[in-house]
Amino acid sequence: MAMAQAYRLDLLLALLLPVVGALMPGTVVRLNEAVLSYVSEIGTAPLQQALRVTVPYFLDWNEEVHQPTRIQTLNVHVPHFHLKFIADFGVRMLVAANFTFKVFRVPEPLKLVLPVVLLADAQVAQGSIRTPVVSISACFALFNSAAVLDGSTSVAPGLLVLVQNHIKAVLRNKLCLSISNLVQGLNVHLGTLIGLNPVGPESQIRYSMTNAPNITKDYISLDISAILFLLGKPIVLPVDVTHFVLPPNVGADGAMATVGLSQDLFDSALLLLQKAGALNLDITGQLKSEDNLLNTSVLGQLIPEVARRFPEPMPVTLKVRLGATPVATLRTNNATLQLQPFVEVQAVTSNSAFQSLFSFDVVVNLDLQLSVSKVKLQGTTSVLGDIQLTVSSSNVGFVDTNQMRPLMDTVFKRPLLDHLNALLGMGITLPSMVNLYYINPEVFVYEGYVVISSGLLYQR
Repeated sequence: MAMAQAYRLDLLLALLLPVVGALMPGTVVRLNEAVLSYVSEIGTAPLQQALRVTVPYFLDWNEEVHQPTRIQTLNVHVPHFHLKFIADFGVRMLVAANFTFKVFRVPEPLKLVLPVVLLADAQVAQGSIRTPVVSISACFALFNSAAVLDGSTSVAPGLLVLVQNHIKAVLRNKLCLSISNLVQGLNVHLGTLIGLNPVGPESQIRYSMTNAPNITKDYISLDISAILFLLGKPIVLPVDVTHFVLPPNVGADGAMATVGLSQDLFDSALLLLQKAGALNLDITGQLKSEDNLLNTSVLGQLIPEVARRFPEPMPVTLKVRLGATPVATLRTNNATLQLQPFVEVQAVTSNSAFQSLFSFDVVVNLDLQLSVSKVKLQGTTSVLGDIQLTVSSSNVGFVDTNQMRPLMDTVFKRPLLDHLNALLGMGITLPSMVNLYYINPEVFVYEGYVVISSGLLYQR
């Protein structure tokens, strides 16, 4: 039942993509030449397993009758596995493999090593569900002469030729099919790119390709849209989203992956946090705390009317609400964040009711440091300069912002930073697939976008 519901949700979102895809912020994932070396490294073992095909019995002519002779594949060793990009198409595969067979002939078994070279071209395209799809378009098997092991020199040359031809005929039919099946398994893995990933308790992010991949001799580049959802509804920016193009030669040289994140993606994520109310918080003082400054006694020293109304110390609460969407600014080597919260100062009365004392419009400028952990982009912030305070309303007469600023610096900044950094520390999932992680990432900030240069690690 749950699987059926998940399928229906995926189908619904797939239908939604053509409607909102053009309005969604863009990211670019560029896989460079270095990734091909890693793929060939981790792919050698599964490739050897896939090439270990079954060879049917060989009909050996013996004493004027055909004797069925068993042939066992003992081992497949791939000493060379090379991949390279084909511009405007996909990837070319060159595989050198040594097959070891045991022929159970009478009177003694025969062991053979048969060298094979496989050439295959794999096209990379956009699939129906907007994920990368790889398909084998051409495949050839080239055979060298088999070598006899264990000093089995007594085998008749004619028989050796017949056995080789039998094995080659089987491999010629089966090896390319095995590679094609291996690629189909890869496509299942690539399909996990579109999975929904949580951002918060009621929000998710979903990535999908917007068009066919751009392939050069040096890299394959995927244009990907990011759709953020809150309570099942997509977050749409109030202004038109521009098509994001990742410039060449950005990030670190030699990285496996170069990921570009547009300004629009940051704007959407902040709009999501604002709409979800995740950035709102209450800062409450406790009377029994020795270093607590959030009480009417401290405020009364700055505002006489507060002292008059509350002769006995009572707790004070700062209700922080973000009506305006936070603004991220990306400049070369510098990312900043501006928050404009509305802060209402309330006191607890003797009957435990809340009484509004005054309120501020606040502007907080923050330095934003970005990092990547596994598949998540995370952030930490620190305050830049002074907090700007403007009195919005007051029920206790005149409020001097110059006198209030040191107190607000003490009681407001740290809880705000702790709350904000906890949210940003949860992170937002980057384009990725199941069991694939970013390693040794470097984050670069450019004018209007962010680039992540990273290695990749596949773990089962």
